Amino acid sequence: MEKTLIVANWKENFTTAEAKRWVEGLNKELGIRNCGKTEIVVCSPSVLLPVLHSSFIIHNSFFRLGAQDVSKFEEGQYTGEVSAKMLKDFVDYVIVGHSERREHFGETDEDVKLKVEQCLKHGLTPIVCVSKIEQALADKAIFAYEPLSAVGTGEPDTPENAQKFAQEIKAKVGQDVRVLYGGSVNAENAKSFVSQLDISGVLVGQASLDPKGFARLCSSGFQSATGAN
Repeated sequence: MEKTLIVANWKENFTTAEAKRWVEGLNKELGIRNCGKTEIVVCSPSVLLPVLHSSFIIHNSFFRLGAQDVSKFEEGQYTGEVSAKMLKDFVDYVIVGHSERREHFGETDEDVKLKVEQCLKHGLTPIVCVSKIEQALADKAIFAYEPLSAVGTGEPDTPENAQKFAQEIKAKVGQDVRVLYGGSVNAENAKSFVSQLDISGVLVGQASLDPKGFARLCSSGFQSATGAN
């Protein structure tokens, strides 16, 4: 059975000390709960990845790590960029093409394509954020349906619309591709999205910053993954 994928996107938040407290808090909240059918991925700012990697090992955590972005270049004279080759020592996943990257940094579909290629070249799984079907590419990627009206607004799309979008992505890219929903996801509505037939999980922004709330959200994912109503 396919695992439910719950991806936390911390965005530009947390110091090193705050990140450590978050890990300790979430481990305390979840305890030794069976999450064998759910995969939790934490996507932090790049500067926090080494300390999170160490913290997860120390705490015997079941989390996996992801980056929030990646350079479209292999290496070279690109000051401030972080390459896929650098990230692969710490992460398994990379968020690519988030709407905030497009809005604030002018990322284009071509930029996203190049970043996906870098991820796949170095064995990383890209989580490609899309708001329209035309942006779907690469059958080895995971897609996160991210309606612009729902990002950071507190007004999520409906599970029915998300399911329809997921079906359309699968029809275009392939039935085996995994599709997540992202956009104002919280502990109250997460289960309604992951319960949809073609939605494999959720991409969580603001609601991932509080370990107690995120633990409740993850628990709803556990229930859906095990078929509970």
